[in-house]
Amino acid sequence: MLTKVKVPMLLLGAAALALIWGSLARAADQLDAETKARVERFEKGAATINVSKYPSGIQANYEVFSQKCSQCHKLSRPINSDYALPDEWSRYIKRMMNKPGSGISRGDGKKIYDFLVYDASVRKKTMVDAKLAKAAPAEKTEAEAKIKEVHSTYDK
Repeated sequence: MLTKVKVPMLLLGAAALALIWGSLARAADQLDAETKARVERFEKGAATINVSKYPSGIQANYEVFSQKCSQCHKLSRPINSDYALPDEWSRYIKRMMNKPGSGISRGDGKKIYDFLVYDASVRKKTMVDAKLAKAAPAEKTEAEAKIKEVHSTYDK
Protein backbone atom coordinates (compact mmCIF):
# COMPACT_ATOMS: atom_id res chain seq x y z
CA MET A 1 0.00 0.00 0.00
CA LEU A 2 2.77 2.44 0.93
CA THR A 3 4.59 1.80 -2.37
CA LYS A 4 1.40 2.59 -4.31
CA VAL A 5 1.31 6.02 -2.67
CA LYS A 6 5.05 6.75 -2.95
CA VAL A 7 5.36 6.30 -6.72
CA PRO A 8 2.59 8.75 -7.67
CA MET A 9 3.91 11.27 -5.13
CA LEU A 10 7.41 10.98 -6.58
CA LEU A 11 6.06 11.43 -10.10
CA LEU A 12 4.03 14.43 -8.99
CA GLY A 13 7.08 15.98 -7.34
CA ALA A 14 9.22 15.40 -10.44
CA ALA A 15 6.55 16.98 -12.64
CA ALA A 16 6.36 20.02 -10.36
CA LEU A 17 10.13 20.48 -10.50
CA ALA A 18 10.09 20.19 -14.29
CA LEU A 19 7.40 22.88 -14.48
CA ILE A 20 9.38 25.22 -12.21
CA TRP A 21 12.61 24.80 -14.19
CA GLY A 22 10.72 25.18 -17.45
CA SER A 23 9.12 28.43 -16.33
CA LEU A 24 12.49 29.78 -15.21
CA ALA A 25 14.01 28.95 -18.59
CA ARG A 26 11.09 30.57 -20.41
CA ALA A 27 11.42 33.71 -18.29
CA ALA A 28 15.08 34.00 -19.29
CA ASP A 29 14.14 33.57 -22.96
CA GLN A 30 11.53 36.35 -22.73
CA LEU A 31 14.11 39.08 -22.09
CA ASP A 32 14.49 41.64 -24.84
CA ALA A 33 17.86 41.93 -26.62
CA GLU A 34 18.92 45.05 -24.69
CA THR A 35 18.21 43.43 -21.32
CA LYS A 36 19.97 40.22 -22.35
CA ALA A 37 23.06 42.22 -23.35
CA ARG A 38 22.97 44.11 -20.06
CA VAL A 39 22.71 40.88 -18.04
CA GLU A 40 25.54 39.31 -20.03
CA ARG A 41 27.71 42.35 -19.28
CA PHE A 42 27.02 42.04 -15.55
CA GLU A 43 27.71 38.32 -15.56
CA LYS A 44 31.18 38.80 -17.06
CA GLY A 45 32.38 40.63 -13.94
CA ALA A 46 33.52 39.42 -10.53
CA ALA A 47 31.45 36.64 -8.97
CA THR A 48 32.49 37.22 -5.35
CA ILE A 49 33.09 40.13 -3.02
CA ASN A 50 35.80 40.34 -0.37
CA VAL A 51 33.70 41.15 2.67
CA SER A 52 36.46 40.58 5.24
CA LYS A 53 36.46 44.28 6.23
CA TYR A 54 32.68 44.48 6.49
CA PRO A 55 30.93 44.15 9.89
CA SER A 56 30.25 40.58 11.00
CA GLY A 57 26.48 40.96 10.52
CA ILE A 58 26.97 42.06 6.93
CA GLN A 59 29.39 39.17 6.40
CA ALA A 60 26.69 36.79 7.64
CA ASN A 61 24.16 38.44 5.31
CA TYR A 62 26.62 37.96 2.43
CA GLU A 63 26.49 34.23 3.09
CA VAL A 64 22.67 34.29 2.82
CA PHE A 65 22.95 36.38 -0.37
CA SER A 66 25.51 33.97 -1.85
CA GLN A 67 23.54 30.86 -0.98
CA LYS A 68 20.07 32.05 -2.01
CA CYS A 69 20.86 34.14 -5.07
CA SER A 70 23.23 31.63 -6.69
CA GLN A 71 20.38 29.09 -6.88
CA CYS A 72 18.86 30.88 -9.88
CA HIS A 73 21.60 32.99 -11.46
CA LYS A 74 25.28 33.83 -11.28
CA LEU A 75 26.23 36.03 -8.33
CA SER A 76 28.10 38.25 -10.75
CA ARG A 77 24.72 39.53 -11.99
CA PRO A 78 23.75 41.47 -8.84
CA ILE A 79 27.37 42.12 -7.85
CA ASN A 80 28.12 43.96 -11.09
CA SER A 81 24.67 45.36 -11.78
CA ASP A 82 23.95 49.05 -12.06
CA TYR A 83 21.60 48.84 -9.09
CA ALA A 84 22.91 50.90 -6.21
CA LEU A 85 20.10 52.68 -4.37
CA PRO A 86 17.97 51.05 -1.67
CA ASP A 87 14.73 51.21 -3.67
CA GLU A 88 16.41 49.56 -6.67
CA TRP A 89 17.58 46.70 -4.44
CA SER A 90 14.19 46.45 -2.78
CA ARG A 91 12.39 46.05 -6.13
CA TYR A 92 15.00 43.55 -7.37
CA ILE A 93 14.82 41.40 -4.24
CA LYS A 94 11.02 41.40 -4.17
CA ARG A 95 11.00 40.31 -7.81
CA MET A 96 13.38 37.45 -6.99
CA MET A 97 11.35 36.45 -3.91
CA ASN A 98 8.27 36.07 -6.11
CA LYS A 99 9.99 33.75 -8.60
CA PRO A 100 8.78 30.15 -8.34
CA GLY A 101 11.16 28.06 -6.26
CA SER A 102 13.35 30.97 -5.13
CA GLY A 103 13.20 29.84 -1.51
CA ILE A 104 13.86 33.41 -0.35
CA SER A 105 11.83 34.04 2.79
CA ARG A 106 10.91 37.49 4.06
CA GLY A 107 13.74 37.23 6.62
CA ASP A 108 16.24 36.15 3.97
CA GLY A 109 15.07 39.02 1.75
CA LYS A 110 15.77 41.53 4.53
CA LYS A 111 19.28 40.12 5.05
CA ILE A 112 19.98 40.22 1.32
CA TYR A 113 18.64 43.78 1.13
CA ASP A 114 20.79 44.92 4.04
CA PHE A 115 23.86 43.32 2.48
CA LEU A 116 23.28 44.82 -0.96
CA VAL A 117 22.51 48.30 0.36
CA TYR A 118 25.57 48.23 2.62
CA ASP A 119 27.82 46.85 -0.10
CA ALA A 120 26.62 49.36 -2.69
CA SER A 121 27.23 52.24 -0.28
CA VAL A 122 30.84 51.08 0.13
CA ARG A 123 31.89 49.36 -3.07
CA LYS A 124 29.67 51.34 -5.47
CA LYS A 125 29.92 54.66 -3.64
CA THR A 126 30.64 56.63 -6.82
CA MET A 127 27.55 55.15 -8.48
CA VAL A 128 25.41 55.79 -5.40
CA ASP A 129 26.59 59.41 -5.24
CA ALA A 130 25.92 59.95 -8.96
CA LYS A 131 22.40 58.52 -8.68
CA LEU A 132 21.66 60.55 -5.55
CA ALA A 133 22.85 63.73 -7.33
CA LYS A 134 20.22 63.11 -10.06
CA ALA A 135 17.41 62.14 -7.68
CA ALA A 136 14.59 64.45 -6.67
CA PRO A 137 15.21 65.99 -3.24
CA ALA A 138 12.63 63.80 -1.46
CA GLU A 139 13.95 60.61 -3.12
CA LYS A 140 17.52 61.58 -2.22
CA THR A 141 16.59 62.20 1.41
CA GLU A 142 14.71 58.89 1.60
CA ALA A 143 17.58 56.90 0.03
CA GLU A 144 20.16 58.51 2.30
CA ALA A 145 18.01 57.70 5.34
CA LYS A 146 17.72 54.04 4.29
CA ILE A 147 21.47 53.75 3.73
CA LYS A 148 22.14 55.40 7.10
CA GLU A 149 19.66 53.03 8.78
CA VAL A 150 21.47 49.96 7.41
CA HIS A 151 24.85 51.34 8.48
CA SER A 152 23.61 52.23 11.95
CA THR A 153 22.37 48.65 12.38
CA TYR A 154 25.70 47.03 11.49
CA ASP A 155 28.49 49.57 12.09
CA LYS A 156 29.41 49.17 15.75
